[in-house]
Amino acid sequence: MFNVDDVVQSKTGGPKMVVLEVKGDTLYCARVDDKEKKEIEVPASSVNLYHEEGDFGVC
Repeated sequence: MFNVDDVVQSKTGGPKMVVLEVKGDTLYCARVDDKEKKEIEVPASSVNLYHEEGDFGVC
């Protein structure tokens, strides 16, 4: 369902995270704004693929 380099976000909100590794139903992610890429372990069932809402860049 998820792949390395996907951008995900918790279903309850929060920061965008990039998937570093996928092991079964566990994702190893890092916040996109974390230069050190500190690994965060999250269940795949707790996140969705990230998508922007609204009309960004439209004047």
